[in-house]
Amino acid sequence: MPSPASPFARTLYLTLFVVGSAVPLLWFWPWLNVHGLDLPTLASELFSTRVGGFFGLDVLCSAVVLLVWMQLEHRRLPVRRAWLAALATCCIGVSSGLPLYLYLRQRTLDAAVLTS
Repeated sequence: MPSPASPFARTLYLTLFVVGSAVPLLWFWPWLNVHGLDLPTLASELFSTRVGGFFGLDVLCSAVVLLVWMQLEHRRLPVRRAWLAALATCCIGVSSGLPLYLYLRQRTLDAAVLTS
């Protein structure tokens, strides 16, 4: 039987996924509407200051670490639809992909407990 904390954890992860997707997109959509998917301009504006570069590189490094961890974790615990979390990480960011992966992983763990 799943832990009593499991429904809370799943709800928390889904809530964090929604917030972690909505907040960055609320800031990015206006820029995207003006510039479109102009990657050179995006990179230029992102790295126009040292602080912006710091945050940009931190997010990129964190995303790579998360994607590697998800791949390694998948060998130990195959998580259904984990590709959705990888897609969310690449399209929105770690604030979206990580809680989605944790939600999917928790579902897998709960299902394993029920079948054992």
